[in-house]
Amino acid sequence: MCKIKGITIGIKDLNFKAHRGKMLVRLTDGREVLVPVSFFPDIKQMSVKEREKWMVLDDQYFTFENMTRVYSVLDLLKVA
Repeated sequence: MCKIKGITIGIKDLNFKAHRGKMLVRLTDGREVLVPVSFFPDIKQMSVKEREKWMVLDDQYFTFENMTRVYSVLDLLKVA
């Protein structure tokens, strides 16, 4: 993977338990982004256990153990 040109923030943590039906993303610059899981239909269809198996790739992308799709910081900021 490579960094997104012009983007210096990264993904620090994902949390699906803090707010029902929402995904809380903590960024490396200290901001928190709270987005409805419904904005990401393939994540919404995942079980609670599957959502716990997330991973950050190259600081600016995230995916899940059983998913082929990769999301970026930009994907989060577009819907926030």
